[in-house]
Amino acid sequence: MKTMIKSATVLFAAMTISVNAFAQETKKPASPPATATGKIKDATITIAYSSPSVKGREIWGGLEAYDKVWRAGANEATTFETDKNITVQGKSLPAGKYSFFLIPKKNGTWTAIFNKEPKQWGAYKYEEAKDALRVDVKTKALPATQETLVYKINNNGFTMDWDKISVPVDIK
Repeated sequence: MKTMIKSATVLFAAMTISVNAFAQETKKPASPPATATGKIKDATITIAYSSPSVKGREIWGGLEAYDKVWRAGANEATTFETDKNITVQGKSLPAGKYSFFLIPKKNGTWTAIFNKEPKQWGAYKYEEAKDALRVDVKTKALPATQETLVYKINNNGFTMDWDKISVPVDIK
């Protein structure tokens, strides 16, 4: 009888641990990975990013400081890839894979950065000397709050929308 109770206890403990482990594995990450892919003329564009949520926080000038390089998403730096040479805001960008950063500004234009080092965690080791291209972009106010950060590719380029701001980047 004691052996049966011990066996039942061990079995119950194992099942509890297994259920807890399974529950942890299926929990959605705070900033899930996402990808936007599309065509602009004959170039295929792919943007890979992690998508944080507003969650009632002050984003611009709060969570994300003004006048500092930001990874344009969460976790690893956002990456931007093009299979053809393109022009961004009227300036040339060769085909390739880049990390994509933004410098948010309280007023005026923001800076969009395409950096030659695509594999970076955040912007902690960002080096301006490795920039392939920097361009100024004018933000637009969104009509409603965009809870989760999202990139959208369209015929004219792409946008990064989050909170109350849309950052359109023109591509040809």
